[in-house]
Amino acid sequence: MDYKLIQNVKVTVTDNLSNAILSILEEKKYRKPFIVMGSFISSVPIIKSLLVQFQKFNLEYVVYDKVVSDPPTEVVDEGASLFNSNQCDCIIAIGGGSTIDVGRGINILRVNGGKITDYVNPHKEIKPCYDMIAVPTTSGTGSELSNALIVTDSSMQSKLAVLSDHAVSEYAILNPDLVITLPKHMTIMTGLDAFAHAAEGYTSNLSSPITDAICEKVMYLIVKYLPRAVKDGNDREARERMMVAAALAGWMLNNAGTHLGHSIAHIVGSKYHIPHGMACSYALPGVLEYISPVESKKVKEIGLLLGAAYPENSTDLEIGNITAKAFRHFRDNVLGMSPFSDLNISIVELLSNAESVVSERFAGNSPCEVNIESARFLLEKLYE
Repeated sequence: MDYKLIQNVKVTVTDNLSNAILSILEEKKYRKPFIVMGSFISSVPIIKSLLVQFQKFNLEYVVYDKVVSDPPTEVVDEGASLFNSNQCDCIIAIGGGSTIDVGRGINILRVNGGKITDYVNPHKEIKPCYDMIAVPTTSGTGSELSNALIVTDSSMQSKLAVLSDHAVSEYAILNPDLVITLPKHMTIMTGLDAFAHAAEGYTSNLSSPITDAICEKVMYLIVKYLPRAVKDGNDREARERMMVAAALAGWMLNNAGTHLGHSIAHIVGSKYHIPHGMACSYALPGVLEYISPVESKKVKEIGLLLGAAYPENSTDLEIGNITAKAFRHFRDNVLGMSPFSDLNISIVELLSNAESVVSERFAGNSPCEVNIESARFLLEKLYE
């Protein structure tokens, strides 16, 4: 049976991070957490308070703070070795998608052995990986509920995907206080990443009626609350709603997948060091135009959620064009994303990536054929 809705992560939304984590540690009898984070996270007051609580309850812990954006495979391999040598019994990953992906990668290796590159092969067995607590500090990647983790092959300047329902977090803790101070540009980028997850999942050839309903709600929440979070980072309701939307969008990655937008983002983002959410938001309008002849009803629904209006008897191509314009307006005018042209990548250089886009892992989820010609069309659309 090909089930279309699976959710194995235990999720809580809380106002008290320390209490939530301590409750899990007590419930599971964990005594030595391995804490994965970026080097700056330990200075965040909420996290400093958490570590003080650990000391108060005589909990020994190990901090691994070598996570960086677009984490190289070596960071995962080194973390697994350190986890094992310190005989830790659980992982707490506190950070954005890169941190949670590293934490889940370490969890794969400490259970299954080997190096993380071994598991890029979809036929490589991954045994169930428990004892992982994900604590997101952004509202975008949805890695806390996702079954996909992305690492970077530094030598090839390419992103590698590991997918397995056995490699999800066991717990996810959503605490809006962790995103209150998220800078404006990060709020925009991560929020648009979550929107891209929902829009691509909605139009993926893996979608189903039940995932469609969730993707529609995710896009609705983002259109309503992301502008509020951008305007006022202290808007706690908006921050909480965005955390929920991002987590649900991450869950949809497991059940509906992504397609061309993420293929472009993975190729272009890793090569030119473009933040993932930005790359996804630059790619999405062209993708919506391209797939509109075969998914006009869903593409129009996305546009309606964005506030677009459609003339009676609009053609499929007109629907794609109107929806793309509506998203660009939301991205550029409502939220204030900087244009792709600011990156100073020549069109000739950009088009050289067409073949890589076609062969990228998620392109196969597209509802229509992907070839060199269509990839070039989509890459050119980044400039609009």
